[in-house]
Amino acid sequence: MRAIANGWWLSIILCLLAMASARAAQIDTVHSRLGFSLQTRWGQRLEGRFPQYEGEIVELGDGRHRVQLRLAAGAVEIEDSERYSRFARGPRFFDAGQFPTIEFISEPYEPSLLQNGGTLGGRVTIRGVTRREVFTIAPTTCERPARDCDVVAQGSVRRENYGITGFGLAIHNRVHFYLNVRVRDGQQA
Repeated sequence: MRAIANGWWLSIILCLLAMASARAAQIDTVHSRLGFSLQTRWGQRLEGRFPQYEGEIVELGDGRHRVQLRLAAGAVEIEDSERYSRFARGPRFFDAGQFPTIEFISEPYEPSLLQNGGTLGGRVTIRGVTRREVFTIAPTTCERPARDCDVVAQGSVRRENYGITGFGLAIHNRVHFYLNVRVRDGQQA
């Protein structure tokens, strides 16, 4: 019994040490840009943005990193159109009243991914539905990505996979996301 109790305490201590060793760099909400685009059936491209969000790049205990983003669906804006902005926030699209947050949590990745570019998988949650998606990270030309230059990522999701079925006759099924991310000054990514 004593060995089980000691093992239990050792597990708790190891978990606490792992959590203490994880560091996070907060996403710079002033210099980062997060947005999306939609294509209408008649060729018009609608550009949207997420003006309210929060996130961090967490350094895990094994040296890999993880990105966590939470976007405010109720603040979504479609460029030059308050009407389309209301539609995007409404029940037939992001349904911000019932699902106020869109979330992305990446899989752990090596920091060199930000320098060299490549693919980054993770879990996207929209309208309460969580699915694995893959984003493409562009290679950077600076020494300290996310500090000295933007980390640029893009990817697309199928609306129907998240229950976004409104405006199906007017808008193509793909939502293209793009992110230009920086961390707050003085923090490492």
